[in-house]
Amino acid sequence: MRIHWIIFILLYLIFFGWYTNLSGPLSQAEIDLVIERMDRGETTISEEDRSNFLEFLRNDDGGDFYMVNFLDVNENPPIMEKTGESATATDLLDYYMEYMYPELFIRASHPVFAGNVSANAIDHLGAEETKEWDRTAIMRYRSIRDMLEIGSNEIFSERHEYKINALIKTIAIPVSAPIFFDFRLIFFLFLLTLTLLVDKLRFRRKA
Repeated sequence: MRIHWIIFILLYLIFFGWYTNLSGPLSQAEIDLVIERMDRGETTISEEDRSNFLEFLRNDDGGDFYMVNFLDVNENPPIMEKTGESATATDLLDYYMEYMYPELFIRASHPVFAGNVSANAIDHLGAEETKEWDRTAIMRYRSIRDMLEIGSNEIFSERHEYKINALIKTIAIPVSAPIFFDFRLIFFLFLLTLTLLVDKLRFRRKA
């Protein structure tokens, strides 16, 4: 086998191992630990959302998922210790994400899409308070376990307070990962294309 094909296979296996949850779904022991933390008030999950969140954990299939976020920004956020008196909501969110980005990356989790809202909801039924938003973002998580690990860090609790104060309201909805949009497939096709191009160039040189 030619060396570039070996490199292609190794690179893809490394990427696949990093990008894929190989530990399976959450165990009951892991879920019980989350319940204990919730009972002690150590999570950001409210009592109102508790049952829904636990159902989400119990239905874990071990696969990746996307978190769809809607954000209504607070134009006059309160003064926070680490960001100072003149800090805007963007400053507070940046301080929050300063912790999040490296924690996400090492767990093969990352933003997929983010943008400012162009207008209020145009197709809207009920729940009037959910009609107006400023930003939307979609985050990919390798697994629910990875999301829990990020949220269990003590630093997260401190930084999450900055996110809360930067917003008037927010909604985060977990969505199953679509099969047709998988970065493992995209990366495979990218590497395969490069490898075939190398083959073509080598063939031309020999010719």
